Amino acid sequence: MITALIDYGMGNLRSVSKALEKVGLKPIITSDPQLVSKAHAIVLPGVGAFKDAVHNLKKSGLFSAIIEHINKGKPYLGICLGLQLLFERSCEFGEEKGFGILEGDVVLLPTTVKIPHIGWNQVWKKKESSLFEGIKDGDYFYFVHSYHVVPKRTEVIATITDYGIDFVSAVEYQNIFGVQFHPEKSQKLGLKVLENFKKVVYG
Repeated sequence: MITALIDYGMGNLRSVSKALEKVGLKPIITSDPQLVSKAHAIVLPGVGAFKDAVHNLKKSGLFSAIIEHINKGKPYLGICLGLQLLFERSCEFGEEKGFGILEGDVVLLPTTVKIPHIGWNQVWKKKESSLFEGIKDGDYFYFVHSYHVVPKRTEVIATITDYGIDFVSAVEYQNIFGVQFHPEKSQKLGLKVLENFKKVVYG
């Protein structure tokens, strides 16, 4: 089975790849849309601006290949920007459309708190989630972000985190998984999340 780790010039691929390898997945780092189409599962990490990410993904042909992959019901894990891209639009540096797989927007964290949100914070479960199996309510994960997702449908919300507001820190819906935190920087619990994704991939 191919697990494609998508390279579009905006992800900390080395650390994500090493974390995936630690839990027994053997990711292939790729920017080839044809390989993405063949992949059984894809992981989309990312740091930086939403608009730049969309531009890079479209330029390489990956944008439509990722949407096609998700629509076929194959597992997808988005990390940080990879979560945000699942939604309809972002207001970061002007409006930009995302994949539109999940309904909702990507908006700035409240200006009453320090932005970006950097460091360890708790996640609180909103529903039973295969991604968070074996993880306790209130466990800590590592965040680096300024924007957060606002889903229109509450049933996609897996966890929330308190930072000035309760923002959505993970989603899970059918074959779609996304986390705002960085599992590759979250030590043992981050690896547990990736191990749980592996279980989804291999059944």
